[in-house]
Amino acid sequence: QVQLVESGGGLVQPGGSLRLSCAASRSIFSINVMGWYRQAPGKERELVAVFMSGGSTNYADSVKGRFAFSSNNAKNTIYLQMNSLKPEDTAVYYCHMGWGVTHYWGQGTQVTVSS
Repeated sequence: QVQLVESGGGLVQPGGSLRLSCAASRSIFSINVMGWYRQAPGKERELVAVFMSGGSTNYADSVKGRFAFSSNNAKNTIYLQMNSLKPEDTAVYYCHMGWGVTHYWGQGTQVTVSS
C-alpha cells in the first residue's frame, strides 16, 4: 500500500500564495500519472492539474496562469504552487498518483482563501 502525505494547506488572504506538497512512500520515477484535485463544499471533486508520463501537464481553465505543478523525483514528492489565490479556490485539495492501474489519493488538505 502506497501512502501519500499532503502538507501545506492553510488560510491565506485573496491574492496570496501557498505551496502544497505530497510525498509518496514509493518512487515516482516510473509513475504514469500524478496531479492535484480539489473539492469545494457541496461540489464534486474536480481536476486542478495533472501530469502524464508523456511529459505534458494539463490545468483546469480556472487556475491556468496562477497555479503550477512540479515534482522532485529524488524526494518522491509533487507540489502545487498556487499564486494569486481567489476565494473560489477554497476547497480541500487532494493529490493523486497512479502506477499502471493502481491509483492512490492523499488525505486532503484544506485551503481557505478569505480576508
